[in-house]
Amino acid sequence: MKKTISFAILHFSVAFTITYLLTGSIVIGGTIALLEPAVNTVVFYFHDKAWKKIEQNKAAEAMSEQLITA
Repeated sequence: MKKTISFAILHFSVAFTITYLLTGSIVIGGTIALLEPAVNTVVFYFHDKAWKKIEQNKAAEAMSEQLITA
């Protein structure tokens, strides 16, 4: 979870900076910086969990194949 939180802070900073530079508006920059990374961070968390599950399944398949061939 610490990795996800640090990613969120980084993402908020990047989103605000880019939006502010493009629009010159602190309000729009702040709004985008709160909405887009918040949604993206939640998506990233579940994406990371899904990949871990895929990796676990592959490891389990490899183990079962080793047991079958042994």
